[in-house]
Amino acid sequence: MAAADTAEITEEQFAAEALDFLEANAKRKAERREFVWGEGPDNAALFEEIDRERERAELEASKEWRAAKYDAGFGWISGPAELGGGGMPRKFERVWGQLESQFDTPDGGFFGIGLGMVAPTILAHAEPEVSAEVLPQMYRADIVGCQLFSEPGAGSDLASLQMRAERDGEEWILNGQKVWTSGAHYSDIGEVIARSDFDLPKHQGLTGFLVDMKAPGVEVRPLRQMTGGANFNEVYFTDVRVPDSHRLGEVNQGWGVALTTLMNERAAIGGGSGGGTGGGSFTKLSAMAAHYGMADDALARQKLAEIYTHGKVLGWSNQRTMDALRAGKTPGPEMSLSKMGLIRQMNATCEFVADTIGPKLVVDSGEWGTFSWAGYVLGFPAMRIAGGSDEVMRNIVGERVLGLPKEPGIDTTSPFRELKVGTQRAE
Repeated sequence: MAAADTAEITEEQFAAEALDFLEANAKRKAERREFVWGEGPDNAALFEEIDRERERAELEASKEWRAAKYDAGFGWISGPAELGGGGMPRKFERVWGQLESQFDTPDGGFFGIGLGMVAPTILAHAEPEVSAEVLPQMYRADIVGCQLFSEPGAGSDLASLQMRAERDGEEWILNGQKVWTSGAHYSDIGEVIARSDFDLPKHQGLTGFLVDMKAPGVEVRPLRQMTGGANFNEVYFTDVRVPDSHRLGEVNQGWGVALTTLMNERAAIGGGSGGGTGGGSFTKLSAMAAHYGMADDALARQKLAEIYTHGKVLGWSNQRTMDALRAGKTPGPEMSLSKMGLIRQMNATCEFVADTIGPKLVVDSGEWGTFSWAGYVLGFPAMRIAGGSDEVMRNIVGERVLGLPKEPGIDTTSPFRELKVGTQRAE
């Protein structure tokens, strides 16, 4: 759909056009049947080797699907028309999402970080010509983006990062290391925050950049997780040159750039629960309890009821948050509530599974639905630090949502170099 064609379109007309496209380019999902214990895929081996060939094939299929729907006008529905978007109200994004969910389409998870966190930051802070060049390519999946924030010594305390950015004329030279970077091994561009002035207080000496992940001096090393996966990476920068035109925001104002990304990240992570059990199907949990003779157990039923109830409330809360974002509201500290809710739900699911199947959680007994839970349980701890640790989320909600007094801390008016030296001496 051309931008001019969308000026007066109604939701019904949009839905009809979207449905025509989906019917012509994808297959409808089979009708959902009642869950039957014993049916479903075989258990996956816990520490199977990473199949990079399969990952590359899935990525290419996902890129083809995004390109097709972008070319048809459904790839960036609410984006600014002058940047290649549809220029339509955000409510049409929800209409599209509801329709697309009815069809079997390639996994869009490869683009979650790039489009959910990096792209909004580019739109808010990049030079106009950079936004005009990069954003259409991202939404069409010609390029994939990643986020490079955490460092070995600066995770939850992001403002303590040490990666160095030194100006050299109209370029910047980056040196340092990032860690826990999801999708870096298949990304083309990355949003990076580096320290550009060590003599300023730590929150004030940071600058954001958009970096070419294929540039000389960028080295990506996958990190193997205890789940057997390797979605995270450590990334090394050695004399990597970045044009000043690819700077995000003003010099030494990178903390504001980082907050834009982090608020979108927390909204995306929290909204990912979908109102269910935070990754675990409630129907599957119920069937598992019945299979092990716990359907009539009062304690098990109570825990299931709590998971279901909290999931519903979380889903409604997230829907309100997503509607506010679609209406143009800027993500704020309340987004931390969504992430906290998801973590609570995932933790309750892990505890219920462990209580129900006991040692079968980690012993491959051959029963469907037992050993396969191990990956979920082992993957959960990573979620407790993704987008900010549980402790950071509580501080944000306490101080910036509830208005509670700030936690005592160091003197943030002192230059970061002095704080760092003082800390080392104290140790």
